[in-house]
Amino acid sequence: MRQARHKLVLSKRHRLRKPLCSTHQMPHHSCQQRNSTAHSAIQTLKDSGMPMDNETYYDEFAEWYEKERHDGYHAFIDRLETNLILPHAAEKDVLEVGCGTGLILQRVAAVARRAVGMDLSAGMLEHAEKRGLEVVKADATDLPFDDESFDLVYSFKVLAHVKDIDKSLAEMARVTRPGGRLILEFYNRLSLRYLAKRLAGPGKISQNTDEGAVFTRWDSPSDLIARLPSNLKLVERYGVRVLTPAAKLHRIPLIAPVLQHAETKAAHNGVLKHFGGFLVLELQKT
Repeated sequence: MRQARHKLVLSKRHRLRKPLCSTHQMPHHSCQQRNSTAHSAIQTLKDSGMPMDNETYYDEFAEWYEKERHDGYHAFIDRLETNLILPHAAEKDVLEVGCGTGLILQRVAAVARRAVGMDLSAGMLEHAEKRGLEVVKADATDLPFDDESFDLVYSFKVLAHVKDIDKSLAEMARVTRPGGRLILEFYNRLSLRYLAKRLAGPGKISQNTDEGAVFTRWDSPSDLIARLPSNLKLVERYGVRVLTPAAKLHRIPLIAPVLQHAETKAAHNGVLKHFGGFLVLELQKT
């Protein structure tokens, strides 16, 4: 058993008490300097041909992410995923691994006893803090929480970018209480989304970079289940984005509502759910 290292609420030195770059609380030139430094680092990595580290990538991604996820395709996907979490979150201690700007965590916090978010990106966490959420900057392979701290641990669109996936899975199992749930999302190799990505190539995530700049893994359902820690039992699986080859289809007024209705049904369909672009595994710690 791993020794206790932190309380559930992180010590002050681990928590983001002050916005790292807010135009409301810092001089404008400070924000410009930070953004300029980030863009310079990104260009240097591009010129060298080296892959971008996850922290730099998501700092660059943060502004686009926050702006794009309030309507259309992204808002629909967030709703679909939130609905997988809420039934298990009421009056529970909950951790989101990779909370981003806090859009899902904010909804979970409204029903949970305590909701904590962690993310590698300070840029993402700036937005989460503005929502009044309890967050900490940390790595998914080294969670700064005591053993058995949470009733529910969940993660969306994060584990696909973690190289040491086994260590991350072990860490999430460690901080979950016996009998607790883990709801984890992976990129599914057996999906239309995977095929579309292979054909179209990396998409732009900002003016400065694209999806190809960061490590991304695509796993098959059987491979994922085989590598689960022995104390995690598969309870259910769901398929998110089963029928959508391209997110742009959700911008077409006549198509979007029909497609979203079909996607909602497909997420729970006994056959179709296995082919979701995002494969969600619901696990229980034994």
